[in-house]
Amino acid sequence: IDRHYTAQLLHFDSVYANSLDGVSDRDFAIEFLSAASLIMVHLSRLSEEIILWASEEFGFVTLKDSCATGSSIMPQKKNPDVPELVRGKTGRVFGHLQALLVIMKGLPLAYNKDLQEDKEALFDSVKTVKACLEAMTILLREGLEFRTQRLAQAVCEDFSNATDVADYLAARGVPFREAYNLVGKVVKTSIAAGKLLKDLTLEEWKQLHPAFAADIYEAISPRQVVAARNSYGGTGFEQVRIALSHARTQIEINSPTK
Repeated sequence: IDRHYTAQLLHFDSVYANSLDGVSDRDFAIEFLSAASLIMVHLSRLSEEIILWASEEFGFVTLKDSCATGSSIMPQKKNPDVPELVRGKTGRVFGHLQALLVIMKGLPLAYNKDLQEDKEALFDSVKTVKACLEAMTILLREGLEFRTQRLAQAVCEDFSNATDVADYLAARGVPFREAYNLVGKVVKTSIAAGKLLKDLTLEEWKQLHPAFAADIYEAISPRQVVAARNSYGGTGFEQVRIALSHARTQIEINSPTK
């Protein structure tokens, strides 16, 4: 039998060098299930984020009716079915990987009937991951409505811009360790007074350090705080645009239609 010719007809990259290894090896299935598990890890984490954002406590997004169901008892409630099911099915794929590893760990060479159990693990994982990817694609594309006013309100309600005050001082020649300690004290006194950094008057800023000027308010505004994260790989607007462009290019290059 010309195995190389057979492999060529089947579009295989190569052939097994040893026939005993060929019938007993399932590394390819384990590696696939490992990759599938990693995909599900990321889908599950994204699902958790969406579930939190859609909750009443956060209220950052609203689920559209096409991607949610009503509660059986609470008429006002929308259940985030897609992300919850994806999060739940993640354990199913993990289980298939673990099951195949356990099957393989004690087998002698060559083929053993135990190996027929690889089919269910492999085929069900393909079906599950494919369905989860399709469902999450639909959810992200058309199932979410972002509540921009609530998002804007949320980023103005805490001290997440404190680091930017320290950066502001450091850019004006104040040693960062000094700026860091100063801002820590400012946050403590602001909390005690029931204020946020944006609520401090210019006179209060100047009492803290003469380097402060009227542009401190722009420096600690939410949009500027985000825009300032412009190093490569940062979360600033420009870096996100670059990342999106790169991702779209990669999708285009790897599209099966190409």
